[in-house]
Amino acid sequence: MAYPTAVNNQITDSISQANVMTLGAAPAVAMGVLYQAVAQAMGNAANNATLAQQQGGTLYMAVAATGCALIYAQKP
Repeated sequence: MAYPTAVNNQITDSISQANVMTLGAAPAVAMGVLYQAVAQAMGNAANNATLAQQQGGTLYMAVAATGCALIYAQKP
């Protein structure tokens, strides 16, 4: 309980309890934010890997088609 002041004791107690609650919850909130940030980063990495694999497959097919066209274009 706070020292006697000109403000009602119930008000000072509620403010001090709110401050203590905020300080007590801060580590848990920080860990929650960290976990969410890591999950978002891992999701982005998986999406980027999928996109790179799709683009690589398209490139490989284009190269194979061009190689076949060059082979067929040669005269015997």
